[in-house]
Amino acid sequence: MPDTACHSNHAKAGAGPLFRWLAALLALLLPLGPVAADAPHDGNSVVNAFGDTPVPDSPQRVVTLYQGATDSAVALGITPVGVVDSWLEPPMYRYLREALDGVEHVGLETQPNLEKIAWLAPDLIMATRFRHQRVRPLLEAMAPTVASDSVFAFKASLRLLAEATGREARARSLLHDWDERVADFRRRIEDTLGDAWPQRAAVVRFKSDHLRIYSTGFAGSILDELGFEQPRSVQDQGWGMKLTSEENIPVINADVIFVLLEPDDPAIARNYRHWRSHPLWQRLDAVRHDRVFEVDAVNWIMGGGILAANAMLDDLYDRYGLSPPTSSCAASGEGVVAC
Repeated sequence: MPDTACHSNHAKAGAGPLFRWLAALLALLLPLGPVAADAPHDGNSVVNAFGDTPVPDSPQRVVTLYQGATDSAVALGITPVGVVDSWLEPPMYRYLREALDGVEHVGLETQPNLEKIAWLAPDLIMATRFRHQRVRPLLEAMAPTVASDSVFAFKASLRLLAEATGREARARSLLHDWDERVADFRRRIEDTLGDAWPQRAAVVRFKSDHLRIYSTGFAGSILDELGFEQPRSVQDQGWGMKLTSEENIPVINADVIFVLLEPDDPAIARNYRHWRSHPLWQRLDAVRHDRVFEVDAVNWIMGGGILAANAMLDDLYDRYGLSPPTSSCAASGEGVVAC
């Protein structure tokens, strides 16, 4: 899941050629209109980021175009006919592989294969305005398309897909379970840490030549809901900050640091070792109190759905030595558990 900050300029580049290409592809896809039109539109109407979209009563052929939508589909008991590739662990995150075995892949989240989507003859497409506004006319020419405003607002994604597919009761159950787990965690961590709660938590991600500290996004929103506070340095900093010099290490000072590492990338591992060896790193509060936790980037930032959120919460229970209550829907590296 690339950072929001990295795409504003990319979206503007080559706009002319892009629109000419889209127009040509639309001309090719429009003859497929009868295929998409076969899907009934006498169901309900769903308000979403693309407007007020009529959707069929029970869509059977769903295509999901971002990670949080794919996670949400699996949590709701939906097997999509098409999904986009994962950012890590390609072609699909390990925790979703069993549920999505045999499902067609339709390219990247940022550049879905529109022709392949059309030939899958979906009767519902789940998109996001952030990624897919430019190809909206093409998607809507294929099938009713509902879009989220954000790629990381997992509750909104779950509710939207549930409403579009008639699975509202399942979504309510999942969110009720989530709310109970959040309340339990907040109560128990406050009892455990006492006056040391709330903690300031920094979420950092090492890349090959820099470090990023996040203030919003998937992990940030969940930590906020759980009662953690942000480091003072990143408050009012939008998505967060990109740090290229070790002299900026004090910016990430916090009571606890969660380090998102990408597996099997030697350059990132080297950069992480380099920053950790710096004297300023050793002075960080979290380092001095042995509260630097290396966590799974898939669960903490990439998955983007209710399953990943539960896995992230399970991780936090474990890091703080708390036994998690039973969840009706969770995920692990081995697949979806009890969902």
